[in-house]
Amino acid sequence: MRIRLFYMKSVHENAAHYYELAKESREKIAGVEAAIAETEKEMKDAAKPEKKDVRIKKAKEWHEKFHSAYTSAGKLMIGGRSAQQNDQLVSKHMDDADLFFHADIQGGAVFVLKDGKAAGDEEMLECAQMAASFSNAWKNGNAAVDVYAVEKQQLTKNMSGGFVPAGAFAILGERRWFRAAKLTLRIGLSEKGVAIVPECSKTKLGNELTLVPTLAGKDKGALAKSLAKRFGLHPDDFLEILPNGKSKTVEAGSRR
Repeated sequence: MRIRLFYMKSVHENAAHYYELAKESREKIAGVEAAIAETEKEMKDAAKPEKKDVRIKKAKEWHEKFHSAYTSAGKLMIGGRSAQQNDQLVSKHMDDADLFFHADIQGGAVFVLKDGKAAGDEEMLECAQMAASFSNAWKNGNAAVDVYAVEKQQLTKNMSGGFVPAGAFAILGERRWFRAAKLTLRIGLSEKGVAIVPECSKTKLGNELTLVPTLAGKDKGALAKSLAKRFGLHPDDFLEILPNGKSKTVEAGSRR
């Protein structure tokens, strides 16, 4: 091995010079080794299959594609989420023993109370509050709205001198009125997951909140995200069941 010496420097100075060169070489080697190790790690991570959050959806009952809830006595209340579903409810799922509910305002869900003719006054009021809450009165921030109920035979799509749009019906004969039905819902956990019921319902829910309309509240999307954090669920679970419009939540039992 040949070593170049600098004759203008002393032996100690020559030794110090080569010591520094050796030190720099060691530092460069350590840097290269660290870079190689990091590159190898990145290549291994890139080769791993990407983990994706998989949301497993539970099988739904037929009525869960609509707004749906049970009265305190166990009767099914079903509401349309669109004009097309309003028509579908009446044409495919309403029987002669059922009752039709609708808020006395343009725009809103048709609610069908299964076996409604045999329902008591409290059950009918529960369905009236559902129809009130899922109407445009919620969007308007109203506290209450009138709701009526009729039988299937009183509904028609044929009206002389007028046009009945999709999701709407002409009403024949007398209506049963529920004046100033409150727009107030309760939301919480049931045995089947998250549930929403009218305020007057006696149904027990876990970790429940009271939901009321207000123009100063959260829109549907923001509220769904907030509720998802509280209940440990996906926001879509709430987007499917919340009324349209802005709302605020109140802890159960709190004064509003």
